Amino acid sequence: MTLNKELSTTAGTRMNRVLTLLFAVAGGAAVGNLYYAQPLLGDIAESLHVSEGSTGLLVTAVQVGYALGIVLLVPLGDRRDRRRLVPSLMVACAVALAVCAVAPGLPVLTAAFVAMGLTTVSGQVLVAFAGDLAADADRGRVVGVVVSGLVTGILVARVVSGLIAEVAGWRAVYVVAACVMVVLAVVLYRMTPSLPARTTMPYRRLLRSTASLLKEPVLRVAVAFGSIGFATFTMFWTALTFLLSGPPHDWSTARIGLLGVVGLVGSLAAQGSGRLHDRGWSVPVTGWSWVLAIVAWLCGMLGAHGFAWLIVSILALDVATQSRNILNQARVLALSPEARSRVNTVYVCGNFCGGALGSTVATALWAVGGWSAICWAGVGLSTLGALVWARTRALMAAETAQAN
Repeated sequence: MTLNKELSTTAGTRMNRVLTLLFAVAGGAAVGNLYYAQPLLGDIAESLHVSEGSTGLLVTAVQVGYALGIVLLVPLGDRRDRRRLVPSLMVACAVALAVCAVAPGLPVLTAAFVAMGLTTVSGQVLVAFAGDLAADADRGRVVGVVVSGLVTGILVARVVSGLIAEVAGWRAVYVVAACVMVVLAVVLYRMTPSLPARTTMPYRRLLRSTASLLKEPVLRVAVAFGSIGFATFTMFWTALTFLLSGPPHDWSTARIGLLGVVGLVGSLAAQGSGRLHDRGWSVPVTGWSWVLAIVAWLCGMLGAHGFAWLIVSILALDVATQSRNILNQARVLALSPEARSRVNTVYVCGNFCGGALGSTVATALWAVGGWSAICWAGVGLSTLGALVWARTRALMAAETAQAN
């Protein structure tokens, strides 16, 4: 199938710096809802008189809800006016967060977590919305800022939830989060312009058409890059917890969590890759990102014996992964103006599957060969990504030139 590239939008002039920043903050706040619970599981278990193993299922519940939301709700961005859709999702998420705050027991809390994950996909709807509102020549920068906002929200959420819980308890975290969602929903509704629906096709056909988009070669390549990249990313961070929590390091969970600040620096540094996309350097920079990822894993091997090398590894891997993610999304959002939400659905699903696989592989490899096995697997997967890039760079370059 050849994607329609002739549908244009006059909305590019509407995406000013204030609105770009608002999208980044709102997207980060939405995605951050998924990660508030991670430092709170012990407190929740004590409060509800259940085991920590039982509360660990909450992380699974919210991820299941998020996966369903990506598949079932994000494609609606092509069929609905996002000015109404995004605030509606945020208000629904606020209701789920409020239920989390008052849940009397684990069953109600688990159901609320599923609902919260389902509705917090507003962040992904905003990415495609930003792509529609941005001018063609500026889309890479805009998408870079918004995607960086989502990543920042993930990293900041863990820190914020711990600080609030220490002062006012874990339930207060969800009260504050619900209030933030309501405020952002109102602000977004008042500040964002209306755009006409990109398609009028029925909902079931809309979902079926999402899967058919994989016939587009450039999207398949982006999905391959995203799934491989996020597999290595989650593999690294999962195994890093194993490495630092055991001997000879014996770090606390809080101390390990502080390394997220290093990751935040790397993610913010990667934001500039959107500007490189706008200058026509998307394809070569994607190739260099794989080289940087290989270097990151090689530094990681030395990190088992020298903490400075570990910091270098974290920074390099975060810059490589987030830069590639921004370039991928800027590239695929240019494929079809009439299907941007569905294109983003396909791409994010690939990332989600890759991330889940990476966590599973990390656990298995750690049992077999420890940190060394993890690092060699990371080198291998990053090399695979580089080989895919080398094989497909001409295709990507031609598509980028045609889109511009």
